[in-house]
Amino acid sequence: MTATVGSNSVRLDNESESNRVEDRRGGGGGFPIGGRSIGIGTVVIAFVAAYFFGVDPSVILNGASQSNPSSVSQQRAAPQNAPANDEMTVFVRRVLGNTERTWTQIMRTQFNRDYPAPTLVLFSGGTQTGCGYGQAAMGPFYCPADQKVYIDLSFYQEMRQRFGVAGDFAQAYVIAHEVGHHVQKVLGISDQVDRLRQRLSRADANALSVRVELQADCFAGVWAATAQRNNQQLIEPGDFENGLQAAAAIGDDRLQRQSQGRVVPESFTHGSSEQRQRWLQRGLSTADARQCNTFGAETL
Repeated sequence: MTATVGSNSVRLDNESESNRVEDRRGGGGGFPIGGRSIGIGTVVIAFVAAYFFGVDPSVILNGASQSNPSSVSQQRAAPQNAPANDEMTVFVRRVLGNTERTWTQIMRTQFNRDYPAPTLVLFSGGTQTGCGYGQAAMGPFYCPADQKVYIDLSFYQEMRQRFGVAGDFAQAYVIAHEVGHHVQKVLGISDQVDRLRQRLSRADANALSVRVELQADCFAGVWAATAQRNNQQLIEPGDFENGLQAAAAIGDDRLQRQSQGRVVPESFTHGSSEQRQRWLQRGLSTADARQCNTFGAETL
């Protein structure tokens, strides 16, 4: 099949599907924090406070759970559903499968090491992770503690409706960016960053987070360029530009301008639209993960 979601098309007809996809859709419920459960409204308030005002979300979340002792809930294993075969689910499995094969090649040729592939979890609303309880409102994310990528596929609808971004490569880029965080984990970058972040001020920690995210963008570009070299028919003309548009659409400056009407650079955690495009383009143009050293770059 040729995936046809959106305006452009990534040719995945001959791509093998990954068997490392967990389907947890159909679950839901409260948001367990430290064994207790709180409502979605409190979670949203916590993350808004963290994003715009630099408030540690754990302060709000822990306070909410302690003030409601009757809301104790049991942690349950996430439900496992039979593998779905709808077009979008198959698309995700094939994209993930390609990242597995491509990063195995990149790791071997550029770093002389093995690539332990991540698992991708499909969920609806929220799900338990090795990093705590994840929610769809957070967007797709990677948890280094369990080495899994999490995505609620409704995010793709939000991309189209809120950001005006569509096309298969833009959707593949979202997965590739999160896989890029897994690459950081495999290379030991994530652990180094976590140790350093503990000694930094909030502003400096935000600046470090920007470098982490921009490197993941660059790694996404390296994947796409390498995959295209391996299969010249994989990504159609115009799709790379579509991916660059997606990177620009989710830049911190554009998101802040849309949500609050002003830009606060010191609160950036993912990078500006221009920065995200630049580092994705670097990966696309070099196909070399060693060129993605955002931590050594004087300017981003």
